[in-house]
Amino acid sequence: MDEAVAVGTTGALVTGGNTGHTWGGSERGPRPEVRRGRRYARRVELQDGAVDAQANDPHDPPAPEYEVWRTTAADPAFSEWLRSASEPDWTAVVTHPFAAAIIRGEADMRRYLVQDFQFVDAFTALLGAAVAGADRFESRVPFGRFLGQIVTDTERSYFHRALAALGVDADDVTSPELEPVTVRFRALMDEARVSQEYPVVLAVLCLAEWIYLGWASRAAEPLPEEFLYREWIDLHSGPDFEAWVGFLRGELDRLGPSLGEEGQARVLGFFREAARLERGFFDMAQG
Repeated sequence: MDEAVAVGTTGALVTGGNTGHTWGGSERGPRPEVRRGRRYARRVELQDGAVDAQANDPHDPPAPEYEVWRTTAADPAFSEWLRSASEPDWTAVVTHPFAAAIIRGEADMRRYLVQDFQFVDAFTALLGAAVAGADRFESRVPFGRFLGQIVTDTERSYFHRALAALGVDADDVTSPELEPVTVRFRALMDEARVSQEYPVVLAVLCLAEWIYLGWASRAAEPLPEEFLYREWIDLHSGPDFEAWVGFLRGELDRLGPSLGEEGQARVLGFFREAARLERGFFDMAQG
């Protein structure tokens, strides 16, 4: 089987078998569907109740259309348009006092990690939706690899060791009282997953991973000695994680320009809401 190569925005290469679908080449598979005319905010039913997962907030300042913005942007990548339109929430997370406290090894990690652990199942399901929804084989492979090697192995191991070291009871690990921002963020992940729209799934995944790379990459050696901080920083920085984020950005950059104005606005709505919820989550952790 021939090898096809997907190039992420940061230059990371991801290889996989070529199924014959080459966007921009002579052979094309079907474009990922982005449903038109759907309300960006709707009610989502979860096991623990119904909550509103807003994928576009009416208080968001209007963002310039991508096709207009890219004509004067220093970096015209679609993912950069999403990031820049998510200010000031993006910078607020990357420079958040709680993130800085993690880097210094001084943060109170108990509530933060207990609540963050509640995303593992929803995030794993979202990765599964990306595997199912991707429009080509070489895009499915990195999701499957990350799902098997990182989320269900390395990261889950960290959570179990960290929560045990913090003395968290088993009931508080598996069924704690959820903070409102945790409920809303899980609802957004569920909204993206059930949409079955690959660009929407990408938007939530990319924001969550890229913004963590943003704050974690600000850490300088030597990192804190305590594993609670050091391993959490390592999980979200370094060449491998940069390559993963580069792949996610590259997928958005590959598909975003062809989505049309309404599809681009829908993806931006999910990206912005995820940024807003990340900021709220760090605010919650800070107390």
